[in-house]
Amino acid sequence: MGQRGEVYSSRLVKNDRTYFFNVKENIYGDMFLNMVESKGTPDSERFIRQSIIVYQEDLGEFVKELQKSLDFIKQNEKGTVEV
Repeated sequence: MGQRGEVYSSRLVKNDRTYFFNVKENIYGDMFLNMVESKGTPDSERFIRQSIIVYQEDLGEFVKELQKSLDFIKQNEKGTVEV
């Protein structure tokens, strides 16, 4: 088990936001996904952090719904003409 239960972690930095994708393991050995968005505030010493946890048994359905949302966004992008 990794530090704080982390078994895998990746990071994406875009403009003023940082996204963390952390796979963690609880004390029972169950894995879950913890996604965190971190954004700086006007007070440069502080950050706003928001987190969502998706448990292993929900990942399949979560990814399916996420993909539906991404498909909707792609189909409805501004400047796109539906044929």
